[in-house]
Amino acid sequence: MSHPAETLQTIYAAFSRGDIPAILALCAEDIAWEIWPDNQGQRAGVPWLQPRHGRAGAAAFFQTIAPFQFHRFEVQQILSSADEAIGRVAIDLTLPSGTRVQDEEIHWFRFNAAGQIVAFRHYLDTAKHIAAAP
Repeated sequence: MSHPAETLQTIYAAFSRGDIPAILALCAEDIAWEIWPDNQGQRAGVPWLQPRHGRAGAAAFFQTIAPFQFHRFEVQQILSSADEAIGRVAIDLTLPSGTRVQDEEIHWFRFNAAGQIVAFRHYLDTAKHIAAAP
């Protein structure tokens, strides 16, 4: 099993290549994607912040963001513990509507003993994403 920091580096490298199947292969079957008890972005209906369950839910997230044009996706720092990893990422993207979003995000991942991702959440400027959402 890889350490969570190494796995997160693998995830970001796969994302940069557009290799979504490689990311999904690292997800547990029952992954909890963007599961929050009270999230304003979800309440506002931001499509890419919606709660999803399982690998199919994670795949649906990537389908939602597939039309985004990324100008910048820069991993600035990775922090980790025995079962969690956090990536600090700077993004600059254009939505299909033509709206441009520049933000700094925190990506939180939790891993099981087998090294699979069991939970994922974005921490970002919710107001920017609500304003940009269709």
